[in-house]
Amino acid sequence: MYQLTSGPAARVWSGTIAAVAEIKVNHGQTLARVPIFSGLTESEFAFLAQRAVPRHFSAGETVFAEGEPCAGLYVVESGHIRIFKSSAGGREQVLSIDGPGSSVAELPVFDGGNYPASVTAVDDATLLFVSKQDFQALCLAHPQVALKVLRVVGARLRRLVGIIEELSFTTVRHRLAAFLLRLSQKEGKRTPEGVEITMPVSNQELASQIGTVRELVSRNLSRLQAEGMIKIDGRRVVICDLKSLETETDFAE
Repeated sequence: MYQLTSGPAARVWSGTIAAVAEIKVNHGQTLARVPIFSGLTESEFAFLAQRAVPRHFSAGETVFAEGEPCAGLYVVESGHIRIFKSSAGGREQVLSIDGPGSSVAELPVFDGGNYPASVTAVDDATLLFVSKQDFQALCLAHPQVALKVLRVVGARLRRLVGIIEELSFTTVRHRLAAFLLRLSQKEGKRTPEGVEITMPVSNQELASQIGTVRELVSRNLSRLQAEGMIKIDGRRVVICDLKSLETETDFAE
């Protein structure tokens, strides 16, 4: 067999191998952050990293659509994804916005069904794809992975029950106040005026996340501002009266 022993070609070849090895290590680090893979050994992560295929998506690009046959699961390496359901009329209900270290589509990989929701990239994102066959082989070899999938699916079921309760039993004003409070707890910044947050790209996107239409979002934001609870400057919102906003979430229809 011909071997490269020295010279520029050998250095290029060596550099390529090192780059590939570094990419696989990075994939392994991403997979290690995923709850369903926690506790695996180094060799088991190596098994996954060698089979994980990076796929790049631009902002707004579809990862997969609801009802498509499931080919495998995805792990977010960078960027964010949007998981949502669509009605026949085109209205959307956002189920989750997930970032690095999150996994998606474990259930259809597990039960053999189609993808139950659609996923698009929120911003430029890199996802690691693990085929259904490789994931099932991992579960057969390591049953604890299947148990962790059940825990993750159980947590998502609880979150979906919470969404159903909000949509069924609360007003748009209540849901909007709850959304603002969650955002303030997650990424709010204290300022002399109050707690500053950055809203989603548009009121249409916000409407999809709280289960309503854009017009009602705009109307209720204006009312909260008129009542002195918030100040709006484009996507920048300052919660001026946190206590009053919290009181809004105590009341439902």
